Amino acid sequence: MYDVQVVSPRNYFAFTPLLPSVTCGTQRNGEIQFWEADCLKIDAENNKIFCKANFDNNTVGSEEFSLEYDYLVVAVGAQVNTFNTPGVKENCHFLKDLEDAQRLRRTVIDCFEKAVLPDLTEEERRTNLHFVIVGGGPTGVEFAAELHDFLIEDLVNIYPTVKDLVKISVVQSGDHILNTFDERISSFAEQKFSRDGIEVQTGCRVVSVSDKEITMKMKPTGELCSIPHGLVLWSTGISTRPVVKDFMEQIGQGKRRILATNEWLRVKETENVYALGDCATIDQRKIMDDIVAIFEAADTDNSGTLTMVEFRAVVDDIIARYPQVETYLNNQHLGDLTDLLKDAMSEDKKEVDIEGFKKAIHLVDSQTTSLPATAQVAGQQGKYLAKCFNRKNQCKEHPEGPRRFAGPGGTRHFFAPFRYKHFGQFAPLGGEQAAAELPGDWVSMGHSTQWLWYSVYASKQVSWRTRMLVVSDWTRRFIFGRDSSRI
Repeated sequence: MYDVQVVSPRNYFAFTPLLPSVTCGTQRNGEIQFWEADCLKIDAENNKIFCKANFDNNTVGSEEFSLEYDYLVVAVGAQVNTFNTPGVKENCHFLKDLEDAQRLRRTVIDCFEKAVLPDLTEEERRTNLHFVIVGGGPTGVEFAAELHDFLIEDLVNIYPTVKDLVKISVVQSGDHILNTFDERISSFAEQKFSRDGIEVQTGCRVVSVSDKEITMKMKPTGELCSIPHGLVLWSTGISTRPVVKDFMEQIGQGKRRILATNEWLRVKETENVYALGDCATIDQRKIMDDIVAIFEAADTDNSGTLTMVEFRAVVDDIIARYPQVETYLNNQHLGDLTDLLKDAMSEDKKEVDIEGFKKAIHLVDSQTTSLPATAQVAGQQGKYLAKCFNRKNQCKEHPEGPRRFAGPGGTRHFFAPFRYKHFGQFAPLGGEQAAAELPGDWVSMGHSTQWLWYSVYASKQVSWRTRMLVVSDWTRRFIFGRDSSRI
């Protein structure tokens, strides 16, 4: 049995993919000790974390405390990356948690309330009603789409005198929005936004943001231009949180951009600290780093050459240990890893030496990629790690790791390494339309895809209670419209 203690600045669970819709989940009850606090420092040497409660009211007693641990799971996520752009922290909104979403909605309402005040010029009204989204990734695009629907379906009925002055702009440094998606989806999104009157400015890098205007540099010409705004959402990427940076310095990862773990999600240079989600990345080992060990493990008769029979005996372990192998085979439309070895063998000699083996395998590492910083990845990692802890004693007796590739001390790993399975990604585009990129190079766009989005995201809620709350929110919006109050 484990004594599970959770430290978090929020006492609820927020399903981040629904933040653009301003929808939150809830905390799941269970045998867990919860501390509503921020983790300020991790002391890996003494197995201790230092925390501070984040209550705003004037309560008595110390707000700082420490907790000891046997195992630590770091899942603090990431913070918004401002790229040190002047004025961003002071004048932009972000969309990383529920408080951000609520603050953003209140500001949208404020912009309309200011715009309808008497004695304002038309130019001042236009400025107040110009909403700028910096970043053309999934979050920025979905917010632009949600905001457009909110404006044309609800707010224009409440503020009809200024409905023709509203403008939404998406500023993207790349050549296209949604550039991590299939080109068909990117093109569909741009065409949809063009029809909706959402302005997309590509090839623009923001150099500063003030409380009144945003200054951009046009990449093709280097020309600077400024545009007035009423609200700016900054959605351009993520960076490492200070508590994780400090921890990385302690364990010798200070020169890295992000916390590194092995394939079992254990933080490198530690024995009992694990990390998952946006705060960490799996430092995937390259197959060429172990090519000699793989060859020797397969060469059971020590002949200095591999036959197809010998190689087949280690194929499953290779695929389990090196995820890039499966990716490479799929991209090359190869049925089996042994197909690579067949090409290296001559017709009269059905075996291969170490140099031929290297030649056959060397391209596999070209498919080594970092996992995307998405809720889908973090969710799968959380389930994997929980399963490992729950089955630890069982797996000590019956190890599941690759048989021929030993862990520390020459022992077999207790668990199979983490393997991410991509189930696709969605991009809601407003007007009850969405785009989806699903496994098998399948792309779906339009109204039917939006209903698929509804069903998938409702199923991802942590309990039946939150599923019902989310579905009821969607139903209420269809019937009565969105809530335009500040509450």
